[in-house]
Formats: sequence, structure tokens, C-alpha cells
Amino acid sequence: MAKEELKIGEISKPRFEYRSFGRCFKKQAERMARLSIPVPEKVWERKSIETYIVSRTNDVNNTKIRDGKMDIKTFVQAIDGFEQWNPLMKGEFPISAEVLEKEVFPAFKVNNLPKLDKAQYTLGEFLDIICSNPDLQAVTVEKVRYGYMVNDTICETGDVYINGAKVETINSESTELEDIRKTVHDVGLDGIENINYLQAIKRVIGMIDKPLAN
Repeated sequence: MAKEELKIGEISKPRFEYRSFGRCFKKQAERMARLSIPVPEKVWERKSIETYIVSRTNDVNNTKIRDGKMDIKTFVQAIDGFEQWNPLMKGEFPISAEVLEKEVFPAFKVNNLPKLDKAQYTLGEFLDIICSNPDLQAVTVEKVRYGYMVNDTICETGDVYINGAKVETINSESTELEDIRKTVHDVGLDGIENINYLQAIKRVIGMIDKPLAN
């Protein structure tokens, strides 16, 4: 069976991903840029401000909010350290209490969330609930991302500001594991830890006592 042709910014079947975070990936970023085929101008540089909701008791559901919309992805499997995540739910604020109680709150895997007494909640009201829970934290994540395409994998480097603390990220994702393996090797990322966004954020804010890749 022919492998799927990936295009940046378009939906495909669930992808596997290698990603890492650290202080500097200058050499690897330079190689990624040189190895990349031309990519659409719209992905040369992308900026966004997002809010991630992290939970002390959850590492399998990734919840983020951007432009008033909530997106939750759930961990499916890891093969050779490359992680696969699938969409779990999408919602928009104001959001109904029913959706919060049945879809959003369970994703956090905490037991001490309040009983909701309104039909729907604004983003601000939702964040008030999050901030009142000692096991949850809303984290502001600003991203400046630079897109590439290497070995038929969708790649990026980026500057990421986690509550203002700057770290660098680099990644390769594809539906084909062999293409990611080749890209990781060609770019010079062999042996560098695969760290997803949830793990990186928790390490930076001190929720996990572990350093980043470098």
C-alpha cells in the first residue's frame, strides 16, 4: 500500500511524532532548514498564544485553548519512543456545563472538581475553576514556529515561551515511522529525549522534577 502524502496544515490519519524541548537546538535546526524541501509561505513562520491546562494526575490527555476554542488530544500509543495522539474532543466558549462535566473534567483525572450550577460557562469562568483547584494549572504558552518538510515528514523548529520562560523545540511527525527515524538521524537528534508539550510544560513550571533535553 502506498504511503500517504503529507501536506503541512492539512488533516491526515493520526501521525506519530518526535519532539524535544531544551535550551538550544541550533545545529539541528540549521540542518533541518537545509534538508527541507520548499514549503508553503503560510508555514514559514507562525505565531500563537495558547493556554494549556495541566493536571498533576494526568499525562495522557493534552488540553489547550486557542482563540476561545478548546482542543483535547489523547495519547494512543508509543512505538520506539515515537508518540501517537488522537483528537478526544473539540469545544468552543461559552461551553455547556454538560460538556465540561462529561468530556472535559474527566480528561484531567482529578476528583475534587466542583458541582456546576450554571447551564454554560465563559472562558474566564472556566479558568476560575481551574485556578481554584490545587491539582490543576492554566499555563500561558506563546509559540513562534518555523515549518519545514524533511523526508516526507512535517517538521518545525520553534521558540516557546512557557509562562514567559523561553525554551526551544524541534519536531518531526508523520504517519510513517521509518520516515521519522530517518529525519531524526539526518537532522542530528539521535539520543535526544522525546518530550511532548505536556511533559515540557510540567518540567518548566516545576510540576515534574526533571530537566529538559539540554
